[in-house]
Amino acid sequence: MSDLKSVYQHSPAVVTRKTGNEYVLVPVANNIADMNSVYTLNETGAFIWEHIDGKRCVKELIEALMEEYETDEKTASEDVFSFITEMEKYLIIND
Repeated sequence: MSDLKSVYQHSPAVVTRKTGNEYVLVPVANNIADMNSVYTLNETGAFIWEHIDGKRCVKELIEALMEEYETDEKTASEDVFSFITEMEKYLIIND
């Protein structure tokens, strides 16, 4: 379970491609892409993805999202925790 001090990084088993403001994430196992599990991130998800770097904690992700989109802390927190929960579920990020 993540908290404000948790730090995440991208899984090495995911290939990432940026197209415009979106990212396409493709899980890879045994050098084979799992095309049934492709994920497309919207602009907000792409922003969070770009800021997950193995160094920034969740609190810093929330602060960056608040600043970039001029949103309140509650909305930014919900977005970041929702994103993290979904990406952890599919092993796209890890701590």
